[in-house]
Amino acid sequence: MKNLDRFDISILEILQKDNLTPQRDIGDHIGLSAAAVQRRIKRMRESGIIKADVSVINIEELKNSVTLIVEVFIESDKIILIDKMKTIFKNTPEVQQCYYVTGEADFVLIIVVPSMKDYELLTRKLFYSNDNVKHFKTLVSMDNIKSNLEIPASILNQIE
Repeated sequence: MKNLDRFDISILEILQKDNLTPQRDIGDHIGLSAAAVQRRIKRMRESGIIKADVSVINIEELKNSVTLIVEVFIESDKIILIDKMKTIFKNTPEVQQCYYVTGEADFVLIIVVPSMKDYELLTRKLFYSNDNVKHFKTLVSMDNIKSNLEIPASILNQIE
């Protein structure tokens, strides 16, 4: 897909705030017809710019949940072992986000579980039973100050 123009970026900004916004309302707001908005959204979905349409759950409304930030340190950086780790983390529902990073740690995970007991069980599955995990460090979130999925317009301008 070619670079996004100002209409595409405006559409994405609106959809990131509320992807149920009617296309006619988006069109009225940015100066396009509903049909033109629909075509642009379809094109961005087909090209992979729009990855998914989801509902974001307010985790603070859930009675029992613990958010953990986990740094994972691995033994070997052989590509086959790193790819295996990526697959394991990607396929673990409790892992909300996974980053393969530079620095001391190799991976940073954002994990949500119902309780610390559940986290202990998860650590056995993910870390203690994995020969490539040297060690891991867990930070427990006391308060979620900001959790944002929106990509700023300044970055959207750079999509090619």
